[in-house]
Amino acid sequence: MINNQSCASRYSQLENQRHIFLTRSRDCSELTLPYLIPPEGHSASTIFPTPYQSVGARAVNVLASKLLLALLPPSGPFFRLMVDDLEIPQLKQEGRGAVEEALGAIERAVMSEIEVTRVRVPTFEMLKHLIVSGNALVHFPQEGGMRVFPLERYVCQRDAMGNVLEIIVKESVSPLMLPEEIRNQVQQEDTNDDSDKSIDLYTKIIREADQWVVSQEVKEIEVPNSSGTYKLDNFPWMVLRFDRIDGESYGRGLVEQYLGDLRSLEGLSQALVEGTASSAKVLFLVRPNGTTKARSLANSPNGAIIQGDANDVSVLQVNKAVDFRIAESMIKTISDRLAGAFLMSGTVQRDAERVTATEVRLLANEIESGLGGIFSLLSQEFQLPLVRLMLKKLNDNDKVPPLPEGVVRPQIITGLEAMSRSEDLKKLMQMIQMFQPLGAEGFLNQINIDDFIDRVGVSLGIDPQGLLKSKEEQAQLQQQAQQQRQQQMVMEIAKTMGPEIGKQLLPQIMQMAGLQPQQQPQQQG
Repeated sequence: MINNQSCASRYSQLENQRHIFLTRSRDCSELTLPYLIPPEGHSASTIFPTPYQSVGARAVNVLASKLLLALLPPSGPFFRLMVDDLEIPQLKQEGRGAVEEALGAIERAVMSEIEVTRVRVPTFEMLKHLIVSGNALVHFPQEGGMRVFPLERYVCQRDAMGNVLEIIVKESVSPLMLPEEIRNQVQQEDTNDDSDKSIDLYTKIIREADQWVVSQEVKEIEVPNSSGTYKLDNFPWMVLRFDRIDGESYGRGLVEQYLGDLRSLEGLSQALVEGTASSAKVLFLVRPNGTTKARSLANSPNGAIIQGDANDVSVLQVNKAVDFRIAESMIKTISDRLAGAFLMSGTVQRDAERVTATEVRLLANEIESGLGGIFSLLSQEFQLPLVRLMLKKLNDNDKVPPLPEGVVRPQIITGLEAMSRSEDLKKLMQMIQMFQPLGAEGFLNQINIDDFIDRVGVSLGIDPQGLLKSKEEQAQLQQQAQQQRQQQMVMEIAKTMGPEIGKQLLPQIMQMAGLQPQQQPQQQG
């Protein structure tokens, strides 16, 4: 990129490369959700076309809902903080379970921050853009939640490996939102502009070496205090794609892959609706030379008696029932194909307010196998940067300690068995079964039970703080149980001596055993 080139001219230059992708995305949006990527020149008063079929809209919403559930599951963290295996020997003195427990607390803090930031609603919007157009830009500002930019509001450029090199975002803002200094400068340059008319604000992001450089311009004037830099690992802008195409700066959506079926379904649905409406119209034909008068037939109430001949009157019929059945059969065939492509059938998810972690994992596997790796792409381009941003935000606010670089790293749980918490719990349960031949006593002698309980709690996503008894409480309970056993033993010894002798010697025996003598109830006189 030429450094002296303005953002507006650079945006126009890259806009030509985006044109074919945007045109295709608008065609896909017209048959699914027309308001998502509206036609060029739209405004708030634009009336969008209504498709004759609702399969496209339902397919996008259903798949976006399933992706949202898999990306941000409500049952637990979608990632885990992994400790490098080479660093484990240095952590032996603390115990692996204690380390896992501390990392689990940080995971829950990150998930809590995601819920507080209200990421789910814009994520659902982002997923719909990815499914329809295949592209979306996500921004996490320092204040506020998550912003989603559609394809028509940004341009980008990637290298041969698919790494983003340049991003330019175009926004329409009110001049009142700009700093006073630049607002006055803009008004001096163009006195004909209305103060209430929106102007274009360009945000330019360029990758330079090991950092990102960000700046903003309005009418080729740089906005004061808008320049800044970001590290590569903590970049708040995410250029997302649904399907990666080698050598292309933009992605392709799932709707584009099935655009032929959607167009066929739209045409057949329109023909069937219009044909059915024509068939439903009732018209009576009267023979011109007959004795029955058309006016008498039209003005007669129900049940009236008039003069005429039944042979003079007939009803107009379309006689297209067979053709309509062929169209209905074809519509059903296309709808079934789209249902399978967008995972609208055969799902493991129950119709309930809450779903289990196992169902979420199976749903992730279904998405992974049905969509050819799209879930893995989103996990690397969306989930992993999201976790890093939330960890940095919590660290800056002193809510979580900084993680040692190179020792602890976040790993996304994509539903694969080797990476899931549920699989860790399954392996722990298998370990118990393998220890069964040793018996309970042998198992307790061979295993560190406290560390085992900590690992089970982490695998289940449960915070053990306050749930398990402390060391002091366990020692106190053991002491009380031991005293009860000694007291019971003394009572048994006293019973063997006879009632009178046992009653007399019981206090001395209990005192010798270090127990408090029981108070005998006073007899009523």
